[in-house]
Amino acid sequence: MGGSRHGVLDVAAQRPRLEAGLDAIGLPLTPAQVDTLLAYLTLLGKWNGVYNLTAIRHPDEMLTHHLLDSLAAVPALAQAARETSVGTGARGRVLDVGSGGGMPGLPLAIAHPDVSVRMVDIVQKKTAFLTQCRAQLGLTNASAHWGPVEKLEDADGYAVITSRAFAELTDFVTLSGHLLAPGGRLIAMKGVYPQAELDRMEAAGLMPAWQVEAVPRLTVPELDAERHLVVLSRRVDN
Repeated sequence: MGGSRHGVLDVAAQRPRLEAGLDAIGLPLTPAQVDTLLAYLTLLGKWNGVYNLTAIRHPDEMLTHHLLDSLAAVPALAQAARETSVGTGARGRVLDVGSGGGMPGLPLAIAHPDVSVRMVDIVQKKTAFLTQCRAQLGLTNASAHWGPVEKLEDADGYAVITSRAFAELTDFVTLSGHLLAPGGRLIAMKGVYPQAELDRMEAAGLMPAWQVEAVPRLTVPELDAERHLVVLSRRVDN
């Protein structure tokens, strides 16, 4: 396989795997965008040794478990961000909660320059990495915020609020729901079908205000593991 045990990315070996993965996902990108994704993966590998951004350190696994895993959700995130039912001030705006090493926020920003992505994390070294990625990769449509999401304020709100391995659905909704614009969607990335989390969300009394729109299953290229999206929206009183 293409990476070394020291976390150095073999770009020549990883490019065809990434391109095949993008084709399987149905996400057509330009060669320049593929270059940027690989540059991001290289930065993640370099910074990970010092800042411990992710427990996965081998480049082959970082490609599948992080990059392709995130890219599999990108079409759904981008489509929801552009929904015409969302207020114009929030349309095209995505908040990535507990972004960590930048997933899915940075792959989304790279794949869709028209989507504005804000990534929030409570760990300062992680937001420092995200800010460095923004600068080095030239991502003017991405930004990072250090601090707890529950204290974040935004007048326009967001068309999509997403998270990947951030928290239980109950906490995700409770902590970040105030930032969702009318007509927007909360989209959580999960592994196996999260029935227990959905049950706890109902037990917590959140379902009168929120509804589960869909729980589609994702197929991640080269990854033999279940992945689902949980799409939530605020109920509108009839």
